[in-house]
Amino acid sequence: MKPALALLRPKQWIKNLLVFGALIFTGRGAETEAIAATLYAFGALCLAAGAVYAVNDALDADKDRAHPVKRRRPIAAGKLTKNQGFAIGAFALVGGLALAWLAGPLVLGGVAVYLVMQAFYQARAKRVPLLDVFIIAFGFVLRSAIGALAIQAPISGWLLFCTGCLALLLGFGKRRSELALMGAEAAQTRPALGGYSRQSLDSLLLFSAACAAMGYGVYAIESPTAEAHPALILTAAPVFTGIVRYLFLALGQDEGGEPESLIMKDPWLIGSVLAFLGLAVYAMAGGSLPYVGR
Repeated sequence: MKPALALLRPKQWIKNLLVFGALIFTGRGAETEAIAATLYAFGALCLAAGAVYAVNDALDADKDRAHPVKRRRPIAAGKLTKNQGFAIGAFALVGGLALAWLAGPLVLGGVAVYLVMQAFYQARAKRVPLLDVFIIAFGFVLRSAIGALAIQAPISGWLLFCTGCLALLLGFGKRRSELALMGAEAAQTRPALGGYSRQSLDSLLLFSAACAAMGYGVYAIESPTAEAHPALILTAAPVFTGIVRYLFLALGQDEGGEPESLIMKDPWLIGSVLAFLGLAVYAMAGGSLPYVGR
């Protein structure tokens, strides 16, 4: 991958697929205007996130060189200069804001909130234990909300709750993996890690997983969407499977450091995602579930 593209971290853009949640769960997946607006929102978030990554890498290049994984990033590895990183970030930012404007003023406002949140994270939150992960989780919730704003549709509070809890699970899993990888030197590359311990992160992982599973279970049974599409309960199975599998990898094998890589290479997680999408489409298309009542 070319250094300029790698700087934008396209692998991380998988998080932005959350914007398609509203399109799927409102049953508007066949509406051309809704699809176009969601695609614009997705592109806007990808470029905005890429801009943030580029600027952060330029600012953190010296620290990244001391990290066993981050030192391979383009600027830390010397493949790009800091000024080139800032320039690439600026171009990506302009492109992201342009796509957000095409998606509508509500999406533009949502992307602006995302950028402000990222600035706060970089300036302060990433150094504070717990706050660092909660800001990351809010970013996931915001992505889901932007998807709803793009098509001007309401979104279930339970779905947002579940999204936030899943993000906490992934965030604490990443912190645990970093702590296991770096050991006593962890706080030198990420100051917030100095406030965590393996035991506290294990507990936070289990708590977040339980909340996410409970939240999605309630959404799949009690939400207005579930009332209109009872077969939505089927999607709970792959969600629970994915959560359990991630816990197995994070707690048992210290592999929670790059969730986006796990999702693309672990057969269990790939199967869970595909099964979830298939069952969600089936449910929203009017699929039935005999003998299951409310």
